[in-house]
Amino acid sequence: MIASVLPTYNRAPLNFVKGEGSWLIEADGRRFLDLGAGIAVNALGHAHPALVQALTDQAQNLWHVSNLYQIPQQQALADKLVEHTFADTVFFTNSGTEACELAVKMARKYFFDKGEEQRIEILTFDGSFHGRSSAGIAAAGSEKMVKGFGPVLPGFVHLTFGDLDGVSDAITDQTAAILIEPIQGEGGIRQVPDADMKALRALCDEHGLLLILDEVQCGVGRTGKLFAHEWAGITPDIMMVAKGIGGGFPLGAVLATEDAASGMTAGTHGSTYGGNPLGCAVGSAVLDIVTDPEFLAEVNRKAGLLRQKLEGLIATHPDVFEEVRGSGLMLGLKCKALNIDVVNAGYDNQVITVPAAENVIRLLPPLNLSDDDIADALTRLDKAATQISAA
Repeated sequence: MIASVLPTYNRAPLNFVKGEGSWLIEADGRRFLDLGAGIAVNALGHAHPALVQALTDQAQNLWHVSNLYQIPQQQALADKLVEHTFADTVFFTNSGTEACELAVKMARKYFFDKGEEQRIEILTFDGSFHGRSSAGIAAAGSEKMVKGFGPVLPGFVHLTFGDLDGVSDAITDQTAAILIEPIQGEGGIRQVPDADMKALRALCDEHGLLLILDEVQCGVGRTGKLFAHEWAGITPDIMMVAKGIGGGFPLGAVLATEDAASGMTAGTHGSTYGGNPLGCAVGSAVLDIVTDPEFLAEVNRKAGLLRQKLEGLIATHPDVFEEVRGSGLMLGLKCKALNIDVVNAGYDNQVITVPAAENVIRLLPPLNLSDDDIADALTRLDKAATQISAA
């Protein structure tokens, strides 16, 4: 008999009832150090007072009116994003998946309006993850994502991650855009080198293509800058954002230049809940904190401390771990043991990590975790690794 909740997840036998900062409290009272942060969503941890206050204040006034009307909270958050990024305009969604759908539509509409209707193809990369909608799974293209869900939406060309020559060779008069994550999350914390990011930007400029960045997981301060592409000194034309931007409240966005968004006029796209007063009030509070240079400096300092300690963990347990990957507080431990065994051993030692491809576990802690939290994390990961070695 099927469960009342559609059984599409392999859920761990944990029932969390409360969150405090970097910690989750199970129904039985156990405290778990959360190095997953809801898969990079709880950027400021659990029950951050500024976010609780923003949500409470807004909830007492107005939850929803729809985009048939002006929404001051939406305007305020859009203005902040435009101020702090490359973007001239913002469309708010509820998720990264919805952001992907709009990014694809925006790129194709851009060329349609220029009389180049044949330019519909978007170049994507193996190991990518862009959500689970029809466009998202077609963009990723892996058998795991698309099997059983055909016919797959056409218009995506799948390339080898890291092969710049392959990108250049794949560009034709049908190519509209390149879509890439600066750091692949689901793909195993695989980072695009700064030089490659610059080269992709140059290819787009040379061929008149749009560069679409998926910063759903790596954005909003996670790498120590507001957005990961800033490390390479380049800007996209379109960018997908979600996860951390709402600090735990469902919120996403597509950011774009005026030129890239020129085809998206009244009636070309919409969302019932996207940009509602509740979500935007919380998102605005998140952005006020995360855009503070002192906050980002602390992210970088803590990232260096955590990475140093993880290197020591690898040296202590070379039979369990192989290398550290990633940037800022978006880190991965490539495992020699099965990554899911490491995740489960973590549960036994009350520390939460997230599995990914290439036998990697992801460490995506709240950006404001403390130094004591970092020390505690290493103690628990060390115990988990010792448990695996002894098994």
